[in-house]
Amino acid sequence: MSPNKRFKSARTLIGRPGAMVAAAALIAGCGGAAAAATGGLKSSSVHYATTPTSPGPINANAIPLGDGYLSTTPRVGYVDSCVTTFGGIGGARTDGPWINTKTKTWSDTTKIHVSGMVSWPDATYSVKVEGSKRVIEFDDLPVDHTSGTFPIQSTDPAYKYDQNGNHLAKQTFDWSLPLNPKPARKPSCTPGGPIGVLDDGVALFNALDGEGRDAGAHEVLDACGGHPNPADIYHHHDIPPCILRQVRDGTTKLVGYALDGYGIYVVKSANGTLPTNTGLDSCHGTTSVVEWNGKRQRIYHYVATLEYPYTVGCFHGTPIGAGGGSGPSGSGPGGGPPGGGPPAA
Repeated sequence: MSPNKRFKSARTLIGRPGAMVAAAALIAGCGGAAAAATGGLKSSSVHYATTPTSPGPINANAIPLGDGYLSTTPRVGYVDSCVTTFGGIGGARTDGPWINTKTKTWSDTTKIHVSGMVSWPDATYSVKVEGSKRVIEFDDLPVDHTSGTFPIQSTDPAYKYDQNGNHLAKQTFDWSLPLNPKPARKPSCTPGGPIGVLDDGVALFNALDGEGRDAGAHEVLDACGGHPNPADIYHHHDIPPCILRQVRDGTTKLVGYALDGYGIYVVKSANGTLPTNTGLDSCHGTTSVVEWNGKRQRIYHYVATLEYPYTVGCFHGTPIGAGGGSGPSGSGPGGGPPGGGPPAA
């Protein structure tokens, strides 16, 4: 069965109780198609490092490397991951020169991106309110920007570092999220698949690649920070530059929704800098006054940062699909225990 067919059998489950477990279990990690052809990377133990925090604005030329900041409980600056076993399924094959392993930083300004400008004129993304639900329907193709050319061509300079052999393909997502989400009894882990959607109509994944590393640093993405996984699901691992550019300095803007219904916001200071992990909680969020459901109100929300884990570290509320137990990979976002297979990074 092809990866895309595997996903087609899983995607219709998302949004039903307990189904996220099954869906995530069917989805392999980014670059997996290329990894299968080359034998993959060897599995390695993930080092559980100390919490990364930055007291001031992040230097885009020296962003703290997120490798190792992986936990099975909520922690500031970490990804609380349902998946705990990594390796051999893909991701970038070679560290690019933008990664400095000595200083444990990476440069967003010198990192290359996948070539190409592919348009998707028939892409769809809609958000509407139905009673107490926010219904989001999208086909996972970018509605307001082009993508790079995938699979990555051997003539593309990006190919030296990342041989992502996957395609972009139209998907069918139909999510029913709470209009006014409530905190869960306790936060829950993020799965190896979609954790939300951004307002360019593209799925958002957590900050991990298929090797359990900082995906933003290691994986070579297109000019708008996207790439497809083996199920041909185009996705972001952070808030991409094409969305960040749309937010004016000194303003706050809602740019997407997590699977628990909470909003994802870009908050820019007067000089255009983003917040750091030090001002956020263990799920990468905070409570403050923002525009929500058409009015200014004080609510919980996730906040984009330039440093890892970028968007959502764990779920503050109850994500759709939660409470159904554990699938083969144990990667459901709800009550199931973490375990098994790799993330769809």
